[in-house]
Amino acid sequence: MSDNTIFDDVFRTMMEKMTFLVVPLINDVFHTSYPADVEIVQLRNEYQRVDGEIITDSRLLIGNKIYHIECQSTDDTTMAVRMIEYDFATAVEFARKQGRRYRMEFPRSCVLYLRSGSNTPDFLEVDVVFPDGECHLYRVPTIKVDNYTKDKIFEKSLLMLLPFYIMRYEKRGHEMSEDPQLFQELLNEYEVIRSKLEVEITEAGRSELFSDLIGLITRISDYIFRNEEKVRKGIGEVMGGHVLELESEKRARLLAEAKEQAEALGLERGMAQGMAQGMAQGMAQGMTQGMAQGEERLSVLINRLILDGRGDEIQKVVTDKEMREAMYREYQL
Repeated sequence: MSDNTIFDDVFRTMMEKMTFLVVPLINDVFHTSYPADVEIVQLRNEYQRVDGEIITDSRLLIGNKIYHIECQSTDDTTMAVRMIEYDFATAVEFARKQGRRYRMEFPRSCVLYLRSGSNTPDFLEVDVVFPDGECHLYRVPTIKVDNYTKDKIFEKSLLMLLPFYIMRYEKRGHEMSEDPQLFQELLNEYEVIRSKLEVEITEAGRSELFSDLIGLITRISDYIFRNEEKVRKGIGEVMGGHVLELESEKRARLLAEAKEQAEALGLERGMAQGMAQGMAQGMAQGMTQGMAQGEERLSVLINRLILDGRGDEIQKVVTDKEMREAMYREYQL
């Protein structure tokens, strides 16, 4: 697998399936203040030119502003010209007619460099000379992952940089395999990253994101250290070996168990169907459907027991009338 494939796959996965992760990055680079839940529209990432199709990495619409982010694994010296080509095509696509004149607005663009060196510029620049002789500077900022420590990443909530963080160590893979102290320092650092990530995601209320990001982090690490089995396995164990059952996973599991118990005990079919739908559509919506189709009062009680981690009492509530009545009083139902 080539560099472009693995890195592009991970970057586009985050941009297309976890788009909200880009909001802190946009805020940091362009000095905006979008909220985490701002509406983001994905724009198409390809356009045609005479000699073939051009595919950009990501174009996003927030409000009435277009953002263009390219991800580069190497310091390509032609990147400035490529960027202005992409951005000019975007400006043409969204040109607005004003009487007999048109207004073309370039997107707000930047380049994310996964690897960088002393010659990697802070800005990509092109002098554009117009037909009247006026020269205008086209200038876009660059983002260098190497410049972000793990503490800075978490401080700024730049979680989308975490899968690429390991790349700063790729030239030291063999050295860490041979030096137990260096290897342990790397494992300790990733133990800190895993712990901080769990706290960050829990506080953000996006528990399902934890395993997704861990998977992307591991995927890049596996590729970077594909020839260093000891290092690759060590990071994999730190990141994957301690994944705890998240609260959302616990609730989903308890809901599934409650649904199985309800079906086994022959509860009204509507309630069982509603609870099954809840597994697919989310606990809140699914339980609402289940209550509407079955015994509403009992459904509410079962839901409360699940939320309180008392799933082992559900069978007693269903089969024991006195127990059920006592629970109704306890929960004031």
